[in-house]
Amino acid sequence: MDRRLWPATARAAHTSLQGRIEGVAFNDGQAAEIAAPLANVYSSPDSAQTGTLERQLLHGDGFCVIDMAGAHAFGFAQKDGYCGWVTQADLQPARAKTHWLAAPSHLYPAPRVQAPPIMPLPFGAKVQVLEHAGSFAKTDQGYIPLPHVRAMGDWADDPVAVAETFLHCPYLWGGNSHAGLDCSGLVQAALHACGTAAGADSDLQQTLGQEIAPQAALMRGDLLFWRGHVAMVVDTARLIHANGHSMSVAYEGISACIQRISDAGGGDVTHRRRVAGGLPPNQRA
Repeated sequence: MDRRLWPATARAAHTSLQGRIEGVAFNDGQAAEIAAPLANVYSSPDSAQTGTLERQLLHGDGFCVIDMAGAHAFGFAQKDGYCGWVTQADLQPARAKTHWLAAPSHLYPAPRVQAPPIMPLPFGAKVQVLEHAGSFAKTDQGYIPLPHVRAMGDWADDPVAVAETFLHCPYLWGGNSHAGLDCSGLVQAALHACGTAAGADSDLQQTLGQEIAPQAALMRGDLLFWRGHVAMVVDTARLIHANGHSMSVAYEGISACIQRISDAGGGDVTHRRRVAGGLPPNQRA
């Protein structure tokens, strides 16, 4: 049992666990979505005050609510099955989504840039576009500049190029946005923007794609894993990763990074994975 992927509390569980556990009330869950720009995910209701940030969910991400306790709701993210507690105030009823945010943006009350924004929207947020209003997309909650939205299914085609848009963003344990993100948050954001499913944490990502033979050359977009860390290959010499060494998203030489992590006691590379076909080194989509 992996707590992060186990949709159950001590008193309630998702119906998918029937026959596997006893002594809880089963339910199909209530479909909701993230209403806030970002919602923090915690391992328990108390963790919101004293614990560790597990992950973050983006505006519009689907969330299946299974249990509630005080001001918090337990459930799992529809995009990757990650389980945890979020603040109920960050949720709203689920609605159909037509577009995703291909750049950080703002939600406006009117289709003009001078309007005071309702709230920021992170890269990867999901919205329901009703129609175009000049240079804006009208949603059921406000207006977003058209250049920032893309239709669901209209994915990016180079995850490295996506990861590079996060360069110099601060490192944040459990973070998933330009405001701050960690190694697996960066990889998930880059892959999801390209329409590729990926788990939320690095150990949940290390089965992606195919293992690369030790003697095979690395290609753009390949993933390198250490115990508790993941990085993405940019070209024959460099990788990009959100890391606690620079406390940012940064480029680093592949050989230098491998040596630095080993010298710091982080061990050797444990996996080299190729997701999809990989791109020739230095190629940009």
